Amino acid sequence: MTTTFLTDGGIETDLIYRRGVALPQFATFPLLQTEAGRTMLRDYWSDYAAIARASGHGLILECCTWRANPDWGHKLGYDAEQLARFNTAGIELMQGLQREHPDVETIIAGSIGPRNDGYSATARVVPSEARKYHHPQLEAFAAAGAELVTANTMTHVDEPIGIVRAARDLGLPVAISFTIETDGRLPNGVTLADAINAVDSAAAPDYFQVNCAHPDHLRPALEVPGTWGDRIEGLRGNASRRTHAELEASTELDDGDPEQFGRDMCDVASALPSVRILGGCCGTDTRHVAAIATCAGRPGVS
Repeated sequence: MTTTFLTDGGIETDLIYRRGVALPQFATFPLLQTEAGRTMLRDYWSDYAAIARASGHGLILECCTWRANPDWGHKLGYDAEQLARFNTAGIELMQGLQREHPDVETIIAGSIGPRNDGYSATARVVPSEARKYHHPQLEAFAAAGAELVTANTMTHVDEPIGIVRAARDLGLPVAISFTIETDGRLPNGVTLADAINAVDSAAAPDYFQVNCAHPDHLRPALEVPGTWGDRIEGLRGNASRRTHAELEASTELDDGDPEQFGRDMCDVASALPSVRILGGCCGTDTRHVAAIATCAGRPGVS
């Protein structure tokens, strides 16, 4: 991958705080069941396509299916058959956007999230269980024509190993994206270096990302020596420097300083020679991604 790709921002916080959309269980995939919801998603993504076009970068079109797995789907009242339709519809919506923006280089990605709370330091899913658990969602992506799977907000090593194995069963390229705390470690205290090395040793994905953390939180992780950082190709940062616990307890959006956020993202990316994907996560929107786009592409970033 030689082109610098942008992603969107934090779709859930954007919809909740900026557009007044209720998202039970922080799930966006139910929007796919109505024309109004699909129109909202198309409009949302078209804004990011415009940023990518203006800056000359590519765009990862990642469907809104982070919560569309059995446990979270059950909490929302959906069964396996309905979830399969949502996962298919998510990819189909991205394919439509790809056709609508032929002048932007795009990659269609199916997004999956952890079985448990994305910030949990205790809940674990062993590799064999994760492989079986996530297989139906990945199968729907493969059948619909996804070009990539991104497993976001991973907090442990075991579940990503199972996800990679399930993706390989279906011939899908897969990226594993860990989340970290303010000290640069996973919520359970494991260093990012150890987590990447462990997954690589058991079931190597195509590449790694870090998401749902402010770029400043990555700086302590980069102090660990080794070549492990070369495996990180994507960064999706939070606008806020707050801890995950503080963000969960907050009732107001902390969107930080978009311009400074863009500079911080590109500065951290410069320390990681393989980074080719830059975007936002919680609290970010088009302003933050546009700020990233102005500095993405300089030496060390692309």
